[in-house]
Amino acid sequence: MPAPRFTPSGIRFLRDLKRNNKRDWFQPRKEQYESLLRAPMLAVIEQLAIDFRKFAPDLSAGPKSLFRIYRDTRFSDDKTPYKTHVAAVFPHKNLAKLGGGVLYLQVTPSSVWAGGGIYRPETSVLQAEREHIASSLRRFRTIVESPAFRRVLGALEGGEKLQRVPRGFPPDHPAAEYLKYRMFIAGREFPASFATSPRFYPGVVNVFRHVTPLLRFLNEALLKR
Repeated sequence: MPAPRFTPSGIRFLRDLKRNNKRDWFQPRKEQYESLLRAPMLAVIEQLAIDFRKFAPDLSAGPKSLFRIYRDTRFSDDKTPYKTHVAAVFPHKNLAKLGGGVLYLQVTPSSVWAGGGIYRPETSVLQAEREHIASSLRRFRTIVESPAFRRVLGALEGGEKLQRVPRGFPPDHPAAEYLKYRMFIAGREFPASFATSPRFYPGVVNVFRHVTPLLRFLNEALLKR
């Protein structure tokens, strides 16, 4: 069986949706969304569920991995009803869906992003991660500063870093720069055309393989709480 991927028609649908983000445009075309975007992403998820057994058996992949196309507009000034991307998340089986380190895949009208980590964690989660990094710095650096990690994913992203080392850690701590991070993300961006290429699924798996050691490290801090 060929590896799952999207079609140029699926990318065009996302571009059209971005220009026509209204219910009266989407509803007559809902079946197109189902066949061009939802079905291919579910095929990716189904194949990942198999491949995770080899390198990420602690991660969950199933229908619930797929994010809904509908936006929650209750607390947003932006009242457009639909997301203009299709995305899936793969959390640890013993943690909440967005409660720890996850793998994430997103296809937009202009790009594909694959990667993972912890995005904008709650204060208690961020504190647990900082303590884990401070006590296991050598192993953490072995993961995020390895040549393979840097070659495939680039540098670890930390969001808007603190100006100073957070309270509770000495200013000259060897992990000082990492302790200033507000999140821990690693991934790779591709052009939208990548989603339609035969290289799409193998490329996503390659990224996920290189992110998984980081997730394993991050989730250790949360599983033992």
